[in-house]
Amino acid sequence: MKRQATMNKIPWDSILKITPFDVVKLLLTAAIILIVNKIQLVNDRLSALLIALPLTSLLAMIWMHQGRQSPERIANHSEGTFWFVLPTLPMFLVFPWMLRNGWGFWTALVANCLLTAALFWAMVFILRRFGIDLMPK
Repeated sequence: MKRQATMNKIPWDSILKITPFDVVKLLLTAAIILIVNKIQLVNDRLSALLIALPLTSLLAMIWMHQGRQSPERIANHSEGTFWFVLPTLPMFLVFPWMLRNGWGFWTALVANCLLTAALFWAMVFILRRFGIDLMPK
């Protein structure tokens, strides 16, 4: 019941409204991902370096600023991104290990998604004990 009340608070009309600026943001963001993917065809290490850069986070903060979001909201976004990145990091070591040790791509991918989700929720519960609430109720 409580979850339903939270879902009702989400302004779906605002979220689903697409503006011309949204189309520009989409095309630019997609172009960056496409270019990095094309670079991977010739240099997988350079592609990895570019993906490791927080390009999407930087773009998101630029889009937030351009959308006249408050500095507090941008700061919260940046801080939340830091904490949410940490549980994803083991995947970048476990996934290649699994692939090199005979796991199939899809099995390894699903296993790593489950691992990441478990680490994410562990992070949420651990940080709550220290007064950092990543998922407010």
